[in-house]
Amino acid sequence: MTASDRGITELEVLSTLAATILREGPPAKYEKLLLPANSGAPASMRLAGVTPEQLLDVPIRDHDDARAMLAGLWLWFDGLEEAHRLAQDIPSPTGSFWHAIIHRREGDFSNARYWYARCGGHRVNHLLGAVTASAVGNPDDSSLLRHLGAGAWDGAALVDLVEAVHDHLDDPRYSAAIRLQQVEWQALFHHCALAASGSPLD
Repeated sequence: MTASDRGITELEVLSTLAATILREGPPAKYEKLLLPANSGAPASMRLAGVTPEQLLDVPIRDHDDARAMLAGLWLWFDGLEEAHRLAQDIPSPTGSFWHAIIHRREGDFSNARYWYARCGGHRVNHLLGAVTASAVGNPDDSSLLRHLGAGAWDGAALVDLVEAVHDHLDDPRYSAAIRLQQVEWQALFHHCALAASGSPLD
């Protein structure tokens, strides 16, 4: 699944540059649950020098959310260090949300749970609750998947799932975890783009 599959690149507020970056996408399409420390080379090739102001085709209304968009792009390309540098300076639930995802993908699971707890009321959590059941598919006998597919989004539960399966590629829950992290990224980036541009948050 790519960002364009979810209509992200069709957002009218995105600049041509942002839409092109998303359309071309990273080589691995955000399909690794955990990342090695030196995984940011594709991100650096694609995003070096890109600023938040270049991501929108309209005036920025919320600069924190515009910076959060850039943090999300670095994360989409597996650039953990750069994404973390941006997210840690965004003092909002959205910054905490990106922060949680970054720590989960670097395997710092306790830190990821901490940051998810700081964004529990984020509106993206409510949006994700409506789509997780279809993303998970048939949960079979996994209590972790049943919990995530129950209609409510729980970032800490996704951390638990990733912690359980990240080194078991043959576990059927692994592909569900990949789908969930992709849906999560897309929903949060979509929210940031709308909020940064002052568009209605649908």
